[in-house]
Amino acid sequence: MLRKIMKGGHRKPSKSDGNDFGFGAPRNSGSGPANNVVVNHSSRAAPGPPSPHTGSAIAAPPPMNTVEPLPLFRDVPVSERQNLFLRKLQVCCFQFDFTDTLKSVREKEIKRQTLLELVDFIQSGSGKITENCQEEMIKMVSANIFRCLPPASHENTGQVSADPEEEEPYLEPSWPHLQLVYELLLRYVVSSDTDTKVAKRYIDHSFVLKLLDLFDSEDPREREYLKTILHRIYGKFMVHRPFIRKAINNIFYRFVYETERHSGIGELLEILGSIINGFALPMKEEHKLFLVRALIPLHKPKPISVYHQQLSYCITQFVEKDYKLADTVIRGLLKYWPVTNCQKEVLFLGELEEVLEATQSAEFQRSMVPLFRQIARCLTSSHFQVAERALFLWNNEHIVSLIAQNRSVVLPIIFEALEKNIHGHWNQAVHGLTVNVRKMFLEMDTELFEECQRQHAEKKSRARDVEEQRELTWKRLADVAAQRGGGEDMITV
Repeated sequence: MLRKIMKGGHRKPSKSDGNDFGFGAPRNSGSGPANNVVVNHSSRAAPGPPSPHTGSAIAAPPPMNTVEPLPLFRDVPVSERQNLFLRKLQVCCFQFDFTDTLKSVREKEIKRQTLLELVDFIQSGSGKITENCQEEMIKMVSANIFRCLPPASHENTGQVSADPEEEEPYLEPSWPHLQLVYELLLRYVVSSDTDTKVAKRYIDHSFVLKLLDLFDSEDPREREYLKTILHRIYGKFMVHRPFIRKAINNIFYRFVYETERHSGIGELLEILGSIINGFALPMKEEHKLFLVRALIPLHKPKPISVYHQQLSYCITQFVEKDYKLADTVIRGLLKYWPVTNCQKEVLFLGELEEVLEATQSAEFQRSMVPLFRQIARCLTSSHFQVAERALFLWNNEHIVSLIAQNRSVVLPIIFEALEKNIHGHWNQAVHGLTVNVRKMFLEMDTELFEECQRQHAEKKSRARDVEEQRELTWKRLADVAAQRGGGEDMITV
């Protein structure tokens, strides 16, 4: 059974504001039925009108025995290769039902072999393809990759979604063909023979938007190809850069404030890590707003553990680029600090250490009071991993240096937490680390340490006096109640 290809959507592209941003190195580094299909996930809005150049025809099932093998490129004269290229694209536009492995086996293999030949032809650079061939090739690519993504498991049942880390990813059954289509697109984008002035007519805003929609695919193999392709498009098509950044922003906004479900946040953040790495200095206000409005709020969703490593890299890149942003980042982390999720808290403490490592003294002083109030709460956490991770901050020489310079503010804030751990924490490792930190402060400034110790003792003494006064007041009330005959109905504790 052939898959029906639906009409796709197109959002009117905004005018590009030109390219004035650097671009960093990556961290990871046809004729025939055409279509213009937008990924129509069940959680997305309805598609809009079709793009004028990608067509809107619906692929019809091929008649019996119409998918036949075509001659190899090397077997035809050079003058005939462009026509053969178009004919091969037409064969690759046909869609097959991969849910039935025994159906159309011969036709599927013919298409797979044809796709392999197309990839080799583009990669070899044996012939520069014409503009018409480029247009038809993008139509063929669109016909294959732009499709309705299957609904996620929680959307099928209507039940509360499970932890994304525990869910089995959905693997696309048509991947043997899809992989080759993606490879063809990638080779076309990176080819030195590809003229961006021509290619941008077909790889336009509509095409890029549909690629971004596909990042919600549950198949990690597909998301990896999409990440590489979009990264290369961003690098080669400078006119698309502002649009790509804005479109990624919109995906983040929807994820944070509406759905909290998206499979490709980590891959999108990897792309952004390279983009941020290439930002020119001084940093533009647009990029600082992106940090505040999109990146920092990504700490809010529950499934942050899935993409936290990539998010932390992007955040740290901002601070390393402009150290004055450290205060903004630290206060942003404190705003979204988890209250009941201990594993998430451990992630925050790890990210906090990376940010503090790139923080200068002036920015540290602006946020140190609220920061160490939160660290003090982490130090006394009953979850040993949280307390242990907070104490590990004192293993970082740069952070210790910042603390030492501001010890008169920091030590009074955390002294009570240190004493509480030494006298009452259940975990032996936490107890030992606390003793080491306490000793560090004592050697750092004996006079300050003794003053904090004296104030702590006075505070405990006052607290005991208040408790004794409270118990005395309750005893007097119980005595008065007993004298008035109500003693037998009164319970004292």
